[in-house]
Amino acid sequence: MISVIVAVAENGTIGDKNALLWHITEDMKHFRSRTTGHPVVMGRKTYDSLGRPLPNRTNVVITRQELTIEGCEVVHSLEEALALFTEEEEVFIIGGAQIYAEAMRVADRFYLTVVEHPYEGDARFPAWNPEEWQLIESERFERGADYPYPFRFETYERK
Repeated sequence: MISVIVAVAENGTIGDKNALLWHITEDMKHFRSRTTGHPVVMGRKTYDSLGRPLPNRTNVVITRQELTIEGCEVVHSLEEALALFTEEEEVFIIGGAQIYAEAMRVADRFYLTVVEHPYEGDARFPAWNPEEWQLIESERFERGADYPYPFRFETYERK
């Protein structure tokens, strides 16, 4: 199973200069609880922004470069990354924008954190068609413990 997991500002922004624009503790916990024990697939720039492999997960980095990254599998395409796992395994696509654009075409599940505030940035989540997805879970928060704006966790499955 291919799952996309992402936090998106209400105007579609997901980052700026290879960094997150917000810190929502609840979203970090949500991300950790969903992805721990599962493979995570990311582009090289996303890996660079993390600075290390995520613990308790198989980390796969997609890059055009010939690299070796300690603690990670390095591949050259999304297809190559997905071929490493069985169809039964939930594989999480964790960014960035280019990898998300490819993955949304083949994803089975979509974990979306909607940050109900606009942010300016240079990375945007690709347009997606809500008609192709069924909302199966939604939880809204007026604010976070350390975050002043509303946000919500939504889970979709492909129709």
